Amino acid sequence: MKTIGVIGLGVMATRMITNTMAYGGFRIGAAWDLDPGACKRVSTLAPDIRIVENPDALIDDSGLDGIYIASPPASHVDYATAAITRGKPVLCEKPLGIDLEITRRMTETAVTSGVSNAVNFTFATAPAVTKLENALADGTVGKVAAVDIRLHFCKWPRAWQLPATWLNQRAEGGFVRETFSHYAYLADRLFGPATLEHAVTRYPIDNIGSETHALALMSAGGVPITFAGGTGGLDASSADRIDFTVWGANVAYQLYDWNRLRSNGGHDWKEHLKEITDARQEGYRRQVSAIGAFFNGHKHPLPDFVQAFRIQELVEAILAAKIRNFGR
Repeated sequence: MKTIGVIGLGVMATRMITNTMAYGGFRIGAAWDLDPGACKRVSTLAPDIRIVENPDALIDDSGLDGIYIASPPASHVDYATAAITRGKPVLCEKPLGIDLEITRRMTETAVTSGVSNAVNFTFATAPAVTKLENALADGTVGKVAAVDIRLHFCKWPRAWQLPATWLNQRAEGGFVRETFSHYAYLADRLFGPATLEHAVTRYPIDNIGSETHALALMSAGGVPITFAGGTGGLDASSADRIDFTVWGANVAYQLYDWNRLRSNGGHDWKEHLKEITDARQEGYRRQVSAIGAFFNGHKHPLPDFVQAFRIQELVEAILAAKIRNFGR
């Protein structure tokens, strides 16, 4: 079993550590975070994980077989480049970076080096996505007329994300980078690379906060894709809207609330995956299994840096289509 190091100990890394402890597949041997409080929390959660003094100590550690980068986005390129240069496989949280040109050079370095690389997109291992992919492949859906992506967050960031203060800042955060990117990856996986045809994005007047609304029209594999996202309203996450709808000639399929899937063949919506007691946990189990396969050099479904950079280009193009700043 391979042993890896973790850079960044926020929400995503803590979840990864918890799921790895539950499902195995690889071992986390050491970790680092700039925040002593985060390091202390991880030491309490998993006493066997060694906390090191700086990220270089992880990357240079010959006892570690790979690096998982879960730090804020602006730091991803530097850590990934350092690890790749030293020949260590890298699993990175999305986005790969913020600056497109710098991220492009890092991606090219990764490709040229031949060092294994992957990005942790949730839908790479989700049971609902496998079901939807099969329905597209076997003709159940029929010819796809359109895809709609709808996101609305009553409060951004969401309550569980509040410790990550960068998420509500334009420089690194926002729901387009954080959440839409997952659905952009899904569209890319199901229909191929997307071309952005039109977009508008709205930001607060302070020139610091992340986007509040975004609209985009794209196409992938001849399929029109629309995206509409926004924030605001009542302070209740239960009212948030998160869905991805494929409008087929035979059947419409909708992936919603991240892990749930339903279809409509002309009458009522029908729920799928009822046989899975907890689709969220099953997704985590499959995710850890795929990551274990990646670090162990086996076949896996995780996207590589090249595909992730393609998603990043689309995301940043939407964010650059600024309509205007406005006050609240």
